[in-house]
Amino acid sequence: LKDFDYAVINSNYAINAGLKVSNALAVEDKNSEAAQTFANVLVVKEGSEKDEGIQALLKALQSDEVKTFIENKYDGAVIAIF
Repeated sequence: LKDFDYAVINSNYAINAGLKVSNALAVEDKNSEAAQTFANVLVVKEGSEKDEGIQALLKALQSDEVKTFIENKYDGAVIAIF
């Protein structure tokens, strides 16, 4: 970054480089169109939506425990939007 005044860096690269969200000039808001558009989603084969295992996975992924893990592990670089 020494040749630039600023850079836009995806969080996966920023995390690997040891950069911190607290040092960023701006961050994506979790309610922004981009955050909603590029969020990770759980996708299943049509007809499997009600499968017990899928429902258990969805519940686990959207749990307070997972949200807390994401907040603690990524310190704002990754945001749970559920």
